[in-house]
Amino acid sequence: MGENDKTQLGKILLKRKLVSPSQLNSILDEQQGERESGPHERLASRVLNKGLTDEVRLLKALSEQAGIPAVNLDEVEIDLKCLDIIPLEIASQHVILPISVSEDSINLAMANPDDQRVIDEVEFVSGKRVFPHVALHAHILECVEKCYQARATGEEQYCGKRFVSRSEEPLDSVGPSPQHISNATIFPDEETPAAQNDLSLEIDIDLSEEVLSNPTAPGPAVTDASLDAVKKILVVDDEDDIRLLISRVLTEKGYKVVTAGRGLEAIKMVQTENPDMIILDAMLPEVHGFDICKKIKGSKKYGHIPVIMISAIYRGWRYAQDLKDSYGVDDFMEKPFKLGEFVEKVEMHLNAIGADEGEQQPENLSAQAEEILAASVIAYREGKIDMAIELLRKGLKIDPLAFKLHYNLALILGKKSLNYQAIRELESALDLEPSYFPALKNLAMLYQKTGFKFKSIETWERALHHCPDDKTRDGIKQHLMNLL
Repeated sequence: MGENDKTQLGKILLKRKLVSPSQLNSILDEQQGERESGPHERLASRVLNKGLTDEVRLLKALSEQAGIPAVNLDEVEIDLKCLDIIPLEIASQHVILPISVSEDSINLAMANPDDQRVIDEVEFVSGKRVFPHVALHAHILECVEKCYQARATGEEQYCGKRFVSRSEEPLDSVGPSPQHISNATIFPDEETPAAQNDLSLEIDIDLSEEVLSNPTAPGPAVTDASLDAVKKILVVDDEDDIRLLISRVLTEKGYKVVTAGRGLEAIKMVQTENPDMIILDAMLPEVHGFDICKKIKGSKKYGHIPVIMISAIYRGWRYAQDLKDSYGVDDFMEKPFKLGEFVEKVEMHLNAIGADEGEQQPENLSAQAEEILAASVIAYREGKIDMAIELLRKGLKIDPLAFKLHYNLALILGKKSLNYQAIRELESALDLEPSYFPALKNLAMLYQKTGFKFKSIETWERALHHCPDDKTRDGIKQHLMNLL
């Protein structure tokens, strides 16, 4: 963190009465003198080492400063296989430590959680979403050394010196949750007020009959058999000139071309157009091309569609291989590229698509996903909550672009107090339908409940623009005033 961040932390320490003005000035003077001669001890670590406050209060101050939960590394239990995600030299250099890893997410302890470049790099290399948690700089370095040494000697688990097992708490293997940090204490901002009941902004997610329903999902309707012989290619690029150029070349080659210029538009067109191939720019407004590709390739319904990614930003064979390994990209081309080579790649991948007689058709998979959604609603109404969750997850493996599947799963997870998993599903739902007010409201409440104060404020502000009525809008404004 920079000097401004240190000053801000100092103000928080003063506000919380963890240090006196004279103590803070003395520490800052010491740091200034050390800075001139080399590396210096961090403000938080120095306050702790001087015995001016305890670790719990200091972590709460760091949580307030960063706007995310803090984690006490003395209380964690870490599966050392997590360390495979990040090499030792990277963990030491950036002062980060993976404390839990699930199928598609990482809980990451960070000394500098505002370093978005590091978060982006870890997400790119791992293909997983990073949930940052702030921890003390010195404690991370100490824990990094101990964990990587333990793994080198063949140990499988690392337990902090104050770790206490709470086996009676529910565990789940998908998505980040407090239990996935092995019951380490999470420190949200203790001054965050609860939602006001008179505003109908309940912390518990509202599972109403109206919301938890089986949506009608649009699907491709091909009635002319002759159209099936013409391959359809979706071209996605936010640069009009490139999109038009690629479209013209492919049209001249006899392909049917549909286009999109933004991430959300591209996702909707994958659902409605059912293309035979996707030409996908990496950098897109709204939703990153990497995320779109991962959703498509993780789907039974769309995973067979070849994706050729193009980019002027990401270059070199290492990026190309990482994109194939982590995101399922079928091919990669750097801008600018030769149109002749581009057409050759398009034709090669289209010709490689086999007509597997046993392969399920997209229409059949759409119907299957709808049946699963209807079955999950029935299971929920009968009180079979776990069955409803498993059915929805099964449906998402078929069609991860289905908004209602993500949203309904979030509602049920919220009812089970699996808040971090519910957050992930609501974020996925809003990636697909950014203006859906119930999802924004529930996400804002869950952010607040789990200690992400500033994310909660940001989401409430987004929700303001999509309120269904003036009364709700006024209630959110009042709630925001209480938060601020």
